[in-house]
Amino acid sequence: MSWTDERVEQLRQHWIEGKSASQIATLLGHGLTRNAIIGKVHRLGLAGRAKSPGASPSRPRAAPPRPGIQRPPRAEAAAPRIVRGATALAIAPVAEPEAEPEAYESVVLPMSLRVTIVELKEAMCRWPLGDPTSPDFRYCGSPVASGPYCVHHGRLAYQPAQDRRRERDRHRRLALRG
Repeated sequence: MSWTDERVEQLRQHWIEGKSASQIATLLGHGLTRNAIIGKVHRLGLAGRAKSPGASPSRPRAAPPRPGIQRPPRAEAAAPRIVRGATALAIAPVAEPEAEPEAYESVVLPMSLRVTIVELKEAMCRWPLGDPTSPDFRYCGSPVASGPYCVHHGRLAYQPAQDRRRERDRHRRLALRG
């Protein structure tokens, strides 16, 4: 099937009237498909069209936040929200207990020996310090009790799974609120 001037004009008229691509394909016939109509409409550059009588008006969109203006955070309501409809996957709000301040063991960081890879021995901490591509790159070099790191760097490298889960869950709860 080739596109004659007459068929292109019929396509334009139906498109402007607001008919769908499927309806136009049926009206023009000769084995035209919805996709063929859509392709021809795009090649012709047809954009505007009348709304069909059954089309419902679209919801007004919320204005995007303007840069520099920040809205205050919404206060959480004390009463639980009423959930209607299918609730199988609904997220129930959970009140968080007051967080206790974390106790810090030490604010002082241990001194490292700052050794190069050539100076690094078996019983020295292998924690990297700085950018590996720079000439000032060194390793900690402090004495190790077990494993590849000293006590301080071992605490940084190996966190208990329970603490990681707790931190991950806290981030998820904050993301759901925002």
